[in-house]
Amino acid sequence: MNDDDVKKKILLVEDDEALANVYKSRLEIEGFETKWVGNGEDALSTAVSFKPELILLDAMMPKISGFDVLDILRNTPETANIHVVMLTALSQPKDKERAESLGVDDYLVKSQVVIGDVIERVRYHLGLKGDTPTQQ
Repeated sequence: MNDDDVKKKILLVEDDEALANVYKSRLEIEGFETKWVGNGEDALSTAVSFKPELILLDAMMPKISGFDVLDILRNTPETANIHVVMLTALSQPKDKERAESLGVDDYLVKSQVVIGDVIERVRYHLGLKGDTPTQQ
């Protein structure tokens, strides 16, 4: 089996189960191996055990916020190089700046994107073929 046959792993971190199910289903249809967790604590342990190539990370969650998860991921050798795309309801520039200062790869506001946009960003960060997203 060559690298092309290996499914890319995505860790979906989202406390809204209905939304998580929609994203998980779509990611699996798109050919990704997807694991879902509902809080920041589980995100950290799963990032180490599951070894995803990319994490879709919500910001506002119980226990540990997405910002703190991102900070810990970036400061942990085993997880420092995982692509992280924040998918959040927080649309304030200060929130985006905070995420960028912590080393996020991409910052998407839920109200401003549709699921197709998110899939496109995931593919882009994983270096998969497809349309390269255009910056607005």
